[in-house]
Amino acid sequence: MFRLKTIHSEKLIAPLVKVLIGVLGVQLIIAALNLVFPPDMSRAMTASAVALDRNGAWLRALPVDDGRWRIRADLQRTDPTFLRHVIRVEDERFYWHPGVDATSVVRALLSNLHAGNIVSGGSTITMQTARLLSPHPRSYGNKLVEALRAVQLEMRYSKSDILAMYLTLAPYGGNLEGVRAASLSYFGHEPQSLTLGEQALLISLPQAPEARRPDRHPKTAMSARNLILQRMATANIIGTAQAREAASEPMVTSRFVFPTLAWHTAGRLARSARGLQATVVTTIDANLQTRLEAMAAATAKQQGPNSSVAIIVVDIKTRGVRASVGGGGLDRPGGWVDMSRALRSPGSALKPFIYGFAFEDGVVAPDTRLMDAPTRFGDYQPEDFDRVFHGEVSVKEALINSLNVPAVAVLNRIGPEAFQGRLEAVGVKLVVPKSGLKESGLALALGGEGIHLNDLAALYAALGDHGLARPLAYTVGEEQTSGGQRLMRPEAADRVISILRETPPPEGRLPGPLMKNANRPAFKTGTSYGYRDALAVGVAGGYAVLVWTGRPDGGARADQTGREAAAPLLFDVFDQLQAPSQVPQAIDPAGAPRGLKMLGTPESKASILFPPNNATVYVEVRDDKAALTVTRPLKLSARGLRPVEWYVNGQPLKLDANGEYSWSPPTEGFFDLSVIDAAGHEDRSHVRVKAIKGDIR
Repeated sequence: MFRLKTIHSEKLIAPLVKVLIGVLGVQLIIAALNLVFPPDMSRAMTASAVALDRNGAWLRALPVDDGRWRIRADLQRTDPTFLRHVIRVEDERFYWHPGVDATSVVRALLSNLHAGNIVSGGSTITMQTARLLSPHPRSYGNKLVEALRAVQLEMRYSKSDILAMYLTLAPYGGNLEGVRAASLSYFGHEPQSLTLGEQALLISLPQAPEARRPDRHPKTAMSARNLILQRMATANIIGTAQAREAASEPMVTSRFVFPTLAWHTAGRLARSARGLQATVVTTIDANLQTRLEAMAAATAKQQGPNSSVAIIVVDIKTRGVRASVGGGGLDRPGGWVDMSRALRSPGSALKPFIYGFAFEDGVVAPDTRLMDAPTRFGDYQPEDFDRVFHGEVSVKEALINSLNVPAVAVLNRIGPEAFQGRLEAVGVKLVVPKSGLKESGLALALGGEGIHLNDLAALYAALGDHGLARPLAYTVGEEQTSGGQRLMRPEAADRVISILRETPPPEGRLPGPLMKNANRPAFKTGTSYGYRDALAVGVAGGYAVLVWTGRPDGGARADQTGREAAAPLLFDVFDQLQAPSQVPQAIDPAGAPRGLKMLGTPESKASILFPPNNATVYVEVRDDKAALTVTRPLKLSARGLRPVEWYVNGQPLKLDANGEYSWSPPTEGFFDLSVIDAAGHEDRSHVRVKAIKGDIR
């Protein structure tokens, strides 16, 4: 008996092995065909990505090449009740079949034979997805192709991926594809939360998207929606009362316009989405962005027809960009250009970093005395913006008043190459203008080299973070609260911030110490040659803010300085941020070490710096009469123990309204000037005055 069972088992083994080999062979053939003839996924890979703000609010999406809104479905941001209802209505065994539901196919075939034509397709969601990937006329032959492609999709993708593809490609009328585009266009909101009536309409539309378009055929759309509700009630998916209530919801009859906030930045980030990625969650705050875009548009309009505006707001803690305004409006010249990342001249906006590096290197201290007087550095001779020299000043005064000669003198001490190298070490590269020069040298202190505006914002964020530099973050995933590279030591950065907080506010603002409930920014302005760029960059309340105004084409403007054209808007932005008030802090230590009392030279006796001995001084006058009416008084400058007294031809000179010595020569000719310091030391200067007709405006 045992021997008979063994013989019988041995006879069964051979056929079973053959069957297993056959099954394995079929699987290998299917796998080979799947590799040789893969499904065309181009439509799924070519879709409109969406950029959202940090809280999930819509910023912008990009249409595909043919102008269709094919917005990637995001199952994590889609009403889960709607997803369950789609599956129950369209393909109740979706999670169990391998792409083809044999039961549905047999049922559809019997229905079609009984009716004499095709009344039911028996298509699963996977088969419908296959047809949407490669559209073709409906026929039994093409249905077989759909089935084979459906099996391929199931072999390659998860059920969630397939459902997301279906809800991305499904047509919803007109140029709308995908449930997100339909929900936003018809209901004005994302499909995160849908009413039962909205769900039923979205389920019905893909079957006849043009005939059921609610904005063109609202009655047909309502009938189709109510039919879906009736089917759901009959199948006990929803209750009868629920169906009746949903059927009473009013039908939409028009389409909403898609939001387009942060046009430049959101568009750039949306274009970075890859493959089936549905959403890019940015660091932008949509509410703040909306307010700042309106302010930028108003400012651009006020400053002239060719002017534009850029604003960047950075959360210093995370480096997240909370607002990024790239222009003054798409309807303005150059409005399509993203000026928030443009390469522009910083003007004087890099001066704080020159002094910060000098503090760190021990070259100067905040109250080191510098000379603001005509000075030649090799073949380069800078002059102050207002063409008036201020004589002996402290580093603090030089930075607050943005004096050019002292900044160039300090840069000369630390070296322009070293300055650039320290910026490049934290990822910020200055760009030499297209003038044939290999380098700008000392001129970079005054904006002689270009910088990308987002890099400038990152530098000020580092200044506000005690000298720690990190790249700006435009997506939530990029934000970080640790790490980074050291731009300068904390004490040096904090000294610069303390000085900048004492910069006088723009006209119309209360003096700094009186701003109890307003922002107290530590800020710096910059104006490039020809008034092409007006900049204001500041730090306050945990934010770094950059404001730029100018022409996108780089054209010159008339008298648009950073202080006048950009600083007021900077303060308005800080008001929008509601940053806490910060009173100016005292600089510690208050006194410079003895070796840093004067930059470059030790203390000496009284000596006249301007006008130097035997110099010819030109003054601008209003007319050519013998008695001169000088338009810009000469600012006299001398070195010596303070206070000093000035004399012209032996007559004492009085202090002007600013407490400084300025001189308006009464006539052309020769004059003897002398200065006496507090120690009684005296120096003399013999000068000739010549008048030139000024350009009076």
